[in-house]
Amino acid sequence: MVSCKTVLRELSNYIDGDLEPGLRAEIEKHPRWHRRCSVLADSTRKMLYIVGDEHVFEIPEGYSERLHHFLEQEMGRAEM
Repeated sequence: MVSCKTVLRELSNYIDGDLEPGLRAEIEKHPRWHRRCSVLADSTRKMLYIVGDEHVFEIPEGYSERLHHFLEQEMGRAEM
């Protein structure tokens, strides 16, 4: 069974579909996948969609700081 740390480390490969089938299956069975890890995966997918969009828009003030704070908290929890 994979840990949150493994899910975070392999998230980009998971989203891109660049994982071997065994590891992909393990990540999808991850016990916390439907909570914190699923929120992180969904947010990352959305961010990639936004970044890849050709339209330009302003990010709300303070968003970057809130995002970094959230990621630091999640990374700290994944190390437990």
